[in-house]
Amino acid sequence: MRIANLPIRLAAGAFIFNSGVTKLSADKETAAQLHEFASGTYPALQGVPPEQFAKGLAIGEVALGSTLLLAPFVGDRVAGLGLTAFAGGLLGMYAKTPGMHDERSVRPTRAGIPLAKDVWLAGIGLTLLVGSRRRRRHHVHTAASN
Repeated sequence: MRIANLPIRLAAGAFIFNSGVTKLSADKETAAQLHEFASGTYPALQGVPPEQFAKGLAIGEVALGSTLLLAPFVGDRVAGLGLTAFAGGLLGMYAKTPGMHDERSVRPTRAGIPLAKDVWLAGIGLTLLVGSRRRRRHHVHTAASN
C-alpha cells in the first residue's frame, strides 16, 4: 500500500464500513427493500431470501470497508479490484433502473443521485488499480536497468 493512497482508502473504507454496519441490523422491511431494488437489476438475486441478501450485503460491505481501512498488508491493487467491482455493481443498478437517469443521457434524476454519486467509489477503485500497476511496471523497468 502506498502512503499517498491512504486518504482515498480511508474515505472509501469508512463510508462502506459504516454502510455495512448499518445494514447488519436491518429489519425485515429494510431487507425487503434492499432485495427488491437489487434483484430488479440483477435477476439472479431473486432466489435469495431478502434477509439473507441484506445480511450478505452487510458482511460484504464490512469486509471491504475493513480491508480499505485497516489492512495495509492488502495491496492497493487487490483493494482497488474489490472496490471497483463493488462500485460497478452499484453503478449497474444506476444504469439499469428506470427513472435513475434522464432517458437520453447519464445525468441523474433526483431519484438517481444517491446511486450516481457512487461514481466516486469507482474512481477511487480505478485509481488504486492504475497506480499499483504503474508502480509495479516502474519497479520492473528499474530492476531490468540494473
